Amino acid sequence: MPRPALWTAIADRLKAEIAQALYRPGDKLPTEAELAARFGVNRHTVRHALAALAEAGLVHARRGAGVFVAARPTDYALGRRVRFHQNVAASGRTPSRRITRLETRPASPREAEALHLPAGEPVHVVEGVSLADGQPLAAFRSVLPAALLPGFPAVMATEASITAALVACGVTDYTRAETRLTAKLADPVLALALQVQTGAPVLRSVAVNVDSAGRPVEFGTTWFAGDRVTLTVNPDQAS
Repeated sequence: MPRPALWTAIADRLKAEIAQALYRPGDKLPTEAELAARFGVNRHTVRHALAALAEAGLVHARRGAGVFVAARPTDYALGRRVRFHQNVAASGRTPSRRITRLETRPASPREAEALHLPAGEPVHVVEGVSLADGQPLAAFRSVLPAALLPGFPAVMATEASITAALVACGVTDYTRAETRLTAKLADPVLALALQVQTGAPVLRSVAVNVDSAGRPVEFGTTWFAGDRVTLTVNPDQAS
């Protein structure tokens, strides 16, 4: 019987150590150089073994950070009141957000329609990445009516939470009026933000949120990493 390739044996050894919880979900594996020294092989062999583990969904690479043991998908409820921090915290993980864009510009035709605004009306735009335990779960874009929320950019500049910024601007509650879910493939820019491979599956959510008076206050688009989030939808959920 032919001997298994070295990279296969290394992958099997690491797989067994992950199964024994020697490396737990979210843990960073040793570097390629450290693994090469441990097993007495070159880095190409180690890279082949890590690629096999990634293909099996056991690990994932973060650009510039290393290779990490994959965590179980985060349950994310899409109810009438959807709050990222509450959803992630309820799963036992630590939520955070990285804001990459905050500006005011004219609304696109689609944004104006969703927010019930005249064409070209100014809107605030917030973009960023939502993370759980430091791992990107989703990229997002939120578009809000500037006339209704004139102080939003100044507040958002000091907040990591869009909900908190809305509360500071007088919107104490809002609910989801509409949600559309579509399966997509990550383009290179989205893949970089989510730290996934180009062409990886993502689930796009497009939603309109309204305040207690029924006025649209947010037109949001979120791209969820397909293997990191389990979306649950309950149309009767009130919170």
